Amino acid sequence: MPDDSTSVSPLPEALPIDIAHSLFLAGVETDLPSVLWRLPNQTEVQVLVATSGSQTSLPPLEGPVPGFAFCPFEVSEMALNQFLPADIYYCGKADAQLQVNTTALPERFWPLFQEIAQKRQLHPLTDWPVHPDGQTSQIAREAFEETVTTAVNAMQAGCLEKVVLSRTKTLPLAKEVDILQQFTQLTQLYPTAFISLVAIPGVGTWLGATPELLVQIDKHKVFRTVALAGTQPLTDGLTPADAIWRQKEIEEQALVQRYIVSCFRHLRLREYVEMGPRTILAGNLLHLRTDFSAAMDEVGFPKLGTQMLQLLHPTSAVGGMPRAAALKMISQLEPHQRRYYSGYLGPVQIEGETNLFVNLRCVELGQDTVTAYAGAGMTPDSNPAKEWLETELKMQTVLRLFQDSDS
Repeated sequence: MPDDSTSVSPLPEALPIDIAHSLFLAGVETDLPSVLWRLPNQTEVQVLVATSGSQTSLPPLEGPVPGFAFCPFEVSEMALNQFLPADIYYCGKADAQLQVNTTALPERFWPLFQEIAQKRQLHPLTDWPVHPDGQTSQIAREAFEETVTTAVNAMQAGCLEKVVLSRTKTLPLAKEVDILQQFTQLTQLYPTAFISLVAIPGVGTWLGATPELLVQIDKHKVFRTVALAGTQPLTDGLTPADAIWRQKEIEEQALVQRYIVSCFRHLRLREYVEMGPRTILAGNLLHLRTDFSAAMDEVGFPKLGTQMLQLLHPTSAVGGMPRAAALKMISQLEPHQRRYYSGYLGPVQIEGETNLFVNLRCVELGQDTVTAYAGAGMTPDSNPAKEWLETELKMQTVLRLFQDSDS
């Protein structure tokens, strides 16, 4: 964080998790862009509040400006890039100080924060930002399977190698729902995922548990990304080591892997480490994953993270191959706007690191609805009924927490 940051002390006597939640609640209730997140394989819940509002351009991922990125699948007037400056930041660790880099706060923010922190359990979040256009349109199973058939026919005719088609599912929200409770449940259910709750006025509120890293730059200036594709449910009694993959999933993952390598070649980067593919567990699903890394200073690419982000997004894991043909087919076949689903999000230069993830396994919250998004990678061997089932399984990652409201 910047050297000129100041610390507000003392913090109320409360657990770090309650301090993080209280800051988030105070931000939302004073109409400030606010975000909670927990990194994979960590326990601390971090929080950021942007008192200066969100920005529509991202700073370099390598620094020095800290903040949180929330970017759409495709930029449009109704889905712009969002960068939340780290005006207020708390790392969620015991004895940590609150970092404040602004004086432009609503007058009632600090009193509200103190009040919420003292009675957190009596202060659930019941009102949050929603998208001005309301929920996206839904697609019925028959219609989705018809679009899959259309895509498969195009691929069998040689028009493209792969396309990722998505759909939505909307449920009514129970009146007593507290989305901070759902956020906490996700942190407990999926320890290896990136868990996030993003609330931006005029943009909406999104909750997610994504398994897919897009760009990481660690404290040692090591760049990392992954190729993640291929999906099958975890069967009772089996481990990832027992997984048997069909040719369809193997080829789907290989396409993503080859695309990342092509991005390295485009930059003329030859010195990188490639490990995989291997089977990994993400919630109730198994995926194939290959890890890539490069020491930025050693290979002479000090801006490798920023350069690779521009080349990678949207990856073939959420778009297809060739990219232009796949994106065109998506725009023709999908009846809904993806908005921030299959975009990317995460902290930028927070505590000296950047961690951006593909926004998968996510839901968008309306005033009284919750909408899940999920996609499946289509290849010439795809079966429409199986692709529908894959999207159902992916949606359950987060939607299972709201399932009672489906009754």
